[in-house]
Amino acid sequence: MSAAQTDLAAVVRDAAAAGLSVATAESLTGGQLAATLVDVPGASGMLQGGVIAYQNAVKERVLGVDAARLATNGAVDATVACQMAQGACRVAGARVGLSTTGVAGPEPHQGKAVGDVFIGVAFDGAVQAYEYHFTGDRAAIRSQAVDEALALLAQVVAAAREQNL
Repeated sequence: MSAAQTDLAAVVRDAAAAGLSVATAESLTGGQLAATLVDVPGASGMLQGGVIAYQNAVKERVLGVDAARLATNGAVDATVACQMAQGACRVAGARVGLSTTGVAGPEPHQGKAVGDVFIGVAFDGAVQAYEYHFTGDRAAIRSQAVDEALALLAQVVAAAREQNL
């Protein structure tokens, strides 16, 4: 399912029916991911909460992201995305954590190009990061990141329902 085809109402309904709790950890998207979920009626049945960790200090203190990793690789990094998603699960007591970190522009940041984005997905202790190279202006890059994170959530929900997790 592509991001454009994600039926959010069905994702929210199916997540709640499967007993999946979801939390977000957002840097690049600044709360836009959680806000998009909250816009869907019934979101309270699955969304636990979210952390806007725009600054590295918040990523470290609240989400538990490794300070040495941030210092060495910067925030736009697959491992950072994974640690953010795991931190979201821990902080909110959720089974699923979604994280966004990247460069929306207008300038490159810490050696990363505008449009470089990582989305982390944690589910019951397993975690994976996905790398993207989006195009467009700041708003377009952030919007694409939200769309892709929601498409990844849809995949997790579908897999969980299929396996009765």
